[in-house]
Amino acid sequence: MNLTELNKVATAMVAPGKGILAADESSGTIKKRFDAIGVESTESNRRDYREMLFRSKEAMSQYISGVILYDETIWQDAKDGTPLVRLIEQSGAIPGIKVDEGTQALPMCPGELVTVGLDRLAERLKKYYERGARFAKWRAVIDIGSGIPSMTAISVNAHALARYAALCQAAQIVPIVEPEVLMDGDHDIDRCHEVTQRVLNKTFQELRVQRVALEGMVLKPNMAISGKKCPKQASVEEVAEKTIRLLKACVPAAVPGIAFLSGGQSDEEATAHLNAMHKLGPLPWGLTFSYGRALQAAPQKAWAGTAENVAAGQTAFSHRARMNGLASRGEWQSSLEQKAA
Repeated sequence: MNLTELNKVATAMVAPGKGILAADESSGTIKKRFDAIGVESTESNRRDYREMLFRSKEAMSQYISGVILYDETIWQDAKDGTPLVRLIEQSGAIPGIKVDEGTQALPMCPGELVTVGLDRLAERLKKYYERGARFAKWRAVIDIGSGIPSMTAISVNAHALARYAALCQAAQIVPIVEPEVLMDGDHDIDRCHEVTQRVLNKTFQELRVQRVALEGMVLKPNMAISGKKCPKQASVEEVAEKTIRLLKACVPAAVPGIAFLSGGQSDEEATAHLNAMHKLGPLPWGLTFSYGRALQAAPQKAWAGTAENVAAGQTAFSHRARMNGLASRGEWQSSLEQKAA
C-alpha cells in the first residue's frame, strides 16, 4: 500500500469547490428515475444519459472531483468508442466504482439490513483498478424506527465497512466509507444525531481494528437531520450546527475529507445545508458533497431521453454542480437559484 498516493487521491476528491457525482444507481434505481421521465431503461439509454453528464465540460472540469460508477457503466464505451472512464479522466475528475452488492435482511434483527459483497471483492478491485478506478464506495444502511437500530445492525455493518476499506487500500484504491442513517422515519433531529453518533463511533473503532489508514479514505455520512415524516423539521442552521458538532466529536482529523450524501433532501436543501456548515469553520477536514439525486434530478428532467435535449440537460447539470461547488466553499446564496430559474 502506498499511503502517499492514496492520500493524494483522497485529498483531490474533497478539493475546495469540487465534489463527487454519485452516478452509481443500480439497474432498479435508474429504472425508477427513467420511469419518472418517461424513458425506457435500456443499456444504450443509460449509457447515453451518463455520457451526457460526463461530457458536460463546465460541470466536470470545474465542480466535479470524482464520479462513482456502477459496474455496468465502468465497462461501457461512449457512442464514439471512448471508454466512459476516459471521458471522466479527460475532464480532470477521478473515476470511482460502487463495489457493494446491495443489502440483505439481517438474521434475528427484524426490519434491519446488512450490506453484502465482500466475497471475491479483492479480485474485483484488481480489475476495477486496471480499468481506471482509483476510489470505491460501499454503503451501509441503518434505519431508525421503534426499537431500531440494534447494536447488532450497527456492529455488523461497521465491521463490513472496515473490511471493505482494508481490501480497497490493499488494492491501492481509496475507500469511500458510507454509513447512512436513513431519514425516512418520523424521528426528530436529536434522535438522528444520537444514532449517527453511535454509528460513526463504531465505524471508526472497526476501521482502527482492521488497520485502515485514515489518511487514505473519505467518509460519506448523512447529515444530522429530521426524519421526513417528523412534524417539526429542523432549520438549516440547526442541521448545520448539529452535524458539525457530531462530526467534530466522531471523525478524527487524520481523515482528509467528508463528502455528504443527500439522502432524499431536495436539491436546494442539500446545497443550503452544506453551505451553512462552511459558515461554522475552520474545520479539521475538507467538507463537500457526494450527491446523486440532488445533482441529477434536474438534468434528467431536462434531458428526457432525447438527443436534442442534451445541451439542456448539460446546462441543468452544470447549474446544480456550480451551486454545490459554491456551497462547498460557503459561497452559495439562494438568490443564485432564482437567477438561473
